[in-house]
Amino acid sequence: MPDPAPPGRKNRLLADIGPLRDHADFRRLWFGNTVSYIGQQMTAMAVALQVYAITGSSFYVGLVGLCSLVPLVVFGLYGGAVADAVDRRRLGLVTATGATVLSAALAAVAIAHVRSVGVLYAIVALQAVCFAMNSPARSSMIPRLLPADQLPAANALASLAGGVGQMAGPMLGGVFVGLWGYQAAYLIDAAAFSASLYAMWRLPSMLPGEGDGVARRRPSVIEGLRYLAARPNLRTTFVSDLAAMVLAQPRVLFPAVAGLWFGGDTSTVGLLAAAPAVGALFGSVFSGWLGRVRRQGLAVLVAVASWGAAIAVFGLTRDLWLGLCFLALAGCADTVSMVFRNTMLQSAAPDDMRGRLQGVFLVVVVGGPRLGDFLAGSAADLFSPTAAVVGGGLACIAAITLIALFQRGFVSYDSRRPIA
Repeated sequence: MPDPAPPGRKNRLLADIGPLRDHADFRRLWFGNTVSYIGQQMTAMAVALQVYAITGSSFYVGLVGLCSLVPLVVFGLYGGAVADAVDRRRLGLVTATGATVLSAALAAVAIAHVRSVGVLYAIVALQAVCFAMNSPARSSMIPRLLPADQLPAANALASLAGGVGQMAGPMLGGVFVGLWGYQAAYLIDAAAFSASLYAMWRLPSMLPGEGDGVARRRPSVIEGLRYLAARPNLRTTFVSDLAAMVLAQPRVLFPAVAGLWFGGDTSTVGLLAAAPAVGALFGSVFSGWLGRVRRQGLAVLVAVASWGAAIAVFGLTRDLWLGLCFLALAGCADTVSMVFRNTMLQSAAPDDMRGRLQGVFLVVVVGGPRLGDFLAGSAADLFSPTAAVVGGGLACIAAITLIALFQRGFVSYDSRRPIA
């Protein structure tokens, strides 16, 4: 393909849509994933509302998240190994079909007026299994669909889709439940999966390592973890994310600080929770410059340190709108970090390892914030919310500084010569 004309100033700032424009398979997959993710977020909201309507207890609503967390952590690793052993396209089709059937089952439960949270928990857990098996396969397909220089743009577009889903899905779920009942959200979710199924169906076969002529043993989770342990650059992508999500994750403190710091109520909690997502969406929209960054390891460290700094300053402010701005900055920094971490995984790892590494990525993304919730909540009880938030942000910066000092290869990582 000929080189495109130099973009104007506006195009250099806005998200690069080249992967959507130039590659039909990726375009269909991105659109299908976006539509289905909005549907999943609608279902998550509808399940929470239904559990609360049955029990009247926030504790039982919280258990919905636990029912998702355990299968995501356990089957995320296993799903990555499966994705490195079978046709990823077929695995994606099977798991997306399973998720569709489970959304239809939720609708059937709602239509039949079955008032059992146990049934809802079981279906939610099975949906999490399908997602944990589907996500590594779907993510490891992307490097087979795009050239390496378009991976940052593709990951920024994936972040954009996630931000839209997180903001639009719960809102639409609440609206549809209010208008037509829980079954409406579940049925729309089931229909939304058709976009993802169609995109998967149109893909070619996606056998891992296909065509390289190398015979391999059946992939295992342990083999993938050993590979990761011996690859300092890839390993550091996970360590740096854990530094942010475990040490400086303040979301569990939002209900407390909304009243203590800002004199607000539940609507203030909602604003605090939404601010990082808004910042992440903003970072995705204005991500056109990311494709020109070559020192991607350094970019990850700067982004994670920026997250820590924004969280620490948020802990010092007592003006609501200023605090929301710093949370949005943190969300924007997190998007930049995610784009480059995922790009490094996709470009530096061999194809027959990508599924397992994406499985580890899923576990870190899901499990890290939960550990951060526990740490922040414990620190707030032992000291104060201010100490927990500010101390967590400073601890994140300190951890990233140590990584920069001891992982010089990660600092000098160049996307033109990706080394795991």
